[in-house]
Amino acid sequence: MTQTLPETPPLVLQMSPAIEMTDQQFFTFCQQNRDYRIERTATGEITIISPTGSETGNRNFDLILQFGIWTKQNQTGIGFDSSTGFTLPNGAIRSSDVAWIKRERWNALTPEQKQTFAPICPDFVVELRSPSDNLKTLQDKLQEYIENGVSLGWLIDRKERKVYIYRPDRAVECLENPATVSAEDILPGFVLNLSTIW
Repeated sequence: MTQTLPETPPLVLQMSPAIEMTDQQFFTFCQQNRDYRIERTATGEITIISPTGSETGNRNFDLILQFGIWTKQNQTGIGFDSSTGFTLPNGAIRSSDVAWIKRERWNALTPEQKQTFAPICPDFVVELRSPSDNLKTLQDKLQEYIENGVSLGWLIDRKERKVYIYRPDRAVECLENPATVSAEDILPGFVLNLSTIW
């Protein structure tokens, strides 16, 4: 019998106005607490997300493997895993399970910017929902990405076997139990096989 895990929202710490961290201080804080996945909202709240379970980690590994093979073959952009943080235009510092940035945009950053939470919004992101993740929290996160410049975002909900597709200026599209999902013209030729993700 499969145990159903309760949805658990991330731990949210209200810091402002008592404590205001600069971007560099926040980066140092995250480096000192590497065992946690830490993000910062546009309003300065710090969210601490627990590590994923082993099964979700395995599915995420397969997701990154498929994406990594395409990225190495295509060579038009740079891929990133879930431990990478980016500073979005609204000031939030976010990380997704997979991110991709066009090579020319990445190359326009300074070496110093690349060493911290780079001040750039990815062109493409993927979030993989684990059994304990709150769906609304992830949907809000994908919407924030779109509002800050992401061209295409996927929210893969293993729990319900759905893929939510986010694009600028379009309603969210929901695919029910698809076998594959295409990154369209944003990542030409990348088609994710979901058989090992489900």
